[in-house]
Amino acid sequence: MTAQTPAAGRTGDLTRRSAADLAAALRAGEVTSVEVTQAHLDRIAAVDGAVHAFLHVSADDALATARDVDARRAAGEDLHPLAGVPIAVKDVVVTKGLPTTAGSKILEGWVPPYDATLVERLRAAGMPILGKTNMDEFAMGSSTEHSAYGNTHNPWDLDRIPGGSGGGSAAAVASFQAPLAIGTDTGGSIRQPGAVTGTVGVKPTYGGVSRYGLIALASSLDQAGPVTRTVLDSALLHEVIGGHDPRDSTSLTDPLPDLVAAARAGQGGDLTGVRVGIVDELNGEGYQEGVRARFDESIALLAAAGAEVVHVSCPHFDYALAAYYLILPSEASSNLAKFDGMRFGLRVVPTEGSITAERVMGATRGQGFGDEVKRRIILGTYALSAGYYDAYYGSAQKVRTLIQQDFAAAFEQVDVLVSPTAPTTAFRLGEKLDDPIAMYLNDIATIPANLAGIPGMSVPNGVSDDGLPVGFQILAPARADDRLYRVGAALEALLEKQWGGPLLDRAPELVAGHEPTHALQTEGTPR
Repeated sequence: MTAQTPAAGRTGDLTRRSAADLAAALRAGEVTSVEVTQAHLDRIAAVDGAVHAFLHVSADDALATARDVDARRAAGEDLHPLAGVPIAVKDVVVTKGLPTTAGSKILEGWVPPYDATLVERLRAAGMPILGKTNMDEFAMGSSTEHSAYGNTHNPWDLDRIPGGSGGGSAAAVASFQAPLAIGTDTGGSIRQPGAVTGTVGVKPTYGGVSRYGLIALASSLDQAGPVTRTVLDSALLHEVIGGHDPRDSTSLTDPLPDLVAAARAGQGGDLTGVRVGIVDELNGEGYQEGVRARFDESIALLAAAGAEVVHVSCPHFDYALAAYYLILPSEASSNLAKFDGMRFGLRVVPTEGSITAERVMGATRGQGFGDEVKRRIILGTYALSAGYYDAYYGSAQKVRTLIQQDFAAAFEQVDVLVSPTAPTTAFRLGEKLDDPIAMYLNDIATIPANLAGIPGMSVPNGVSDDGLPVGFQILAPARADDRLYRVGAALEALLEKQWGGPLLDRAPELVAGHEPTHALQTEGTPR
């Protein structure tokens, strides 16, 4: 994928610009979408052998879209503000004509016959899709180490995890392989990767972005959202993919707030009159010292910008992790029952004995699912079984209600709630693979938002003492996503003024000439 356009000499410039800057340059005629898209494809070819953010790179499809946008713009057509800006999509989102595996062997080679609603909206906006990003199998994990197609590496330190389950999307954005990406967040899988890679990650209000065409993990928790390098870019992308969809029975009918206006208002750095609540239960024992230090420094910046800062207690948050890891496996065990080798995807036929539907299903699921998926299916099936439903799943749902009540009480006192996004910086690959409980604890600060259906954002707010990025989490009431963007943009502006530029400018530079960790797949099925 060598560039044959004038962009060849300025690939680095184009790949490091924000989506908003690229959109402005495209509208002004300073650059073409083909140049921008090719620059990112060249960047993928140069560094993704080390990062492994992508499972599939759709170069031909992306360039075809880019050429179409350039032709329409040259003809004077009125285009979407983000037309021509390329994007990467997490591989749990269905894409017509492009492989979709959900990071699992059981879907290896599956090419969907339709697009998810959010993909339809990306295509309608004229945004070239660069490819599909790596992820924990069926979004089950906190490190992207549970992908059937190999680990994704953190661009800040290739020996460390990029977060999960959407580590591929976060790593693609952090390593300048894509200016924008789509992730999904079931218990923190947009926000936690954002924290450990120095990117912005947003989980919209549940129902604010259609789930039609998302391969379901836990239907009452899953939510797609933006992965970007700036808060404004997240607002721009959120407005593309958000809004009502009649094909999704849980889709909100309310119009989206003006998210871009909120982000632009926040860029002024004035938070006078905004009440910010520090959640005591999400900022104590178990949080890395450097994470806590950066959080305290960010709180001081918000206070100096005029925000009123108070402490808020949400006592039932202490039970959120346990409730989540009963609700999620229960819903997953039901949602994943359709992967049986009968209708699509992998089919394994036993080589010995009689061939029955039951034996084919057993063999297919045995070989097609990884250990973490099997673990959660077993746990969820047990929790839903006769005699245990009320004791486990039913009790977890009662705790969920208590957590929702905690949020409701807290938002009577404050406009937004804040905490560190994750308790630690990125840990080393393999460090927690043999300890599922330790792995699950990485989501301790992000899970409550999913249980309550409220929106959340992670904004990079510095590096810890180990030189790795940390994130600052902002939570708002349901349907008040605009509050995230105002506060997040204000904090971002204050931090960048203090730092003298974006946090990712301080990340180690990835260069070509490395020893590839995998063979780049540009068309066909993932490696």
